[in-house]
Amino acid sequence: MELHSDDSPNLDGGMFRGARATQREIMLPVFLHGVDRRSVRNLKRQLINSLNPKRGYCVLKFVESNGHPRYLYCYYKSGLEGSEATDQAGFTWVKYGIQLTAFDPWFYSDEVTAASWAFEAAKPFFNNGGTFLPPSLSEGLPSETVVSVTNPGDIEAWPTWEITGPVKQLTLTNEFGESFTIGPLTSGADVIPTGRTLVVDSRPGYKTLKDDLGTNYYPLLAPNPVLWNIPPGDSLIDVDLVAGSGPASISISFNPRYESY
Repeated sequence: MELHSDDSPNLDGGMFRGARATQREIMLPVFLHGVDRRSVRNLKRQLINSLNPKRGYCVLKFVESNGHPRYLYCYYKSGLEGSEATDQAGFTWVKYGIQLTAFDPWFYSDEVTAASWAFEAAKPFFNNGGTFLPPSLSEGLPSETVVSVTNPGDIEAWPTWEITGPVKQLTLTNEFGESFTIGPLTSGADVIPTGRTLVVDSRPGYKTLKDDLGTNYYPLLAPNPVLWNIPPGDSLIDVDLVAGSGPASISISFNPRYESY
């Protein structure tokens, strides 16, 4: 962890301001053994090639007795330099202390948390069935709904939203008042047409809003948007959605994150 603090010339010590999880460093001891010199050399070559960080990350899988795996995504840093000291290598064996770096320090599981909600089409206030008399008033449908989401992990999770049209406007707000809004079009048309699905990816490094045809919706966001995260435990989400001429739906999915395996 990286700690942030302020010092005062008139007070002893310092004042805590915050903390940040840094990248996680891993040392993985590995012992290679072959039936002859050629086989151990082939093992070494395969291991070195597979851990080359230019080819991407590697995955460490941790499984305890409960059978629930946890995954850590790492990049090779050092340890395969090839020491031939008598206590590190022999004719048919070699030992390594592989250094790995997990730039995302949290552990992931196989389980993906998901939920979905449906919203019916808006109804006119005057619902006369095509006739003027007798007048019939529709009680309508509430466009604002408070839904509950549970994050089983230890750390906040970054969700991916899928909004299927027709939708005229949408606002998603968390318990802390953070929100993002896709406002209505001046033309009055559906901002998300019928049959289109908008994917809002809030993960750091992504932060995209694109539909299934690749159309970028980011310019349609209202000022000062926050693509917020889901804190651990139970939380409430305020969904303010105005459906178009047909039923609309919203789904959420995220991968819980854990402090340890």
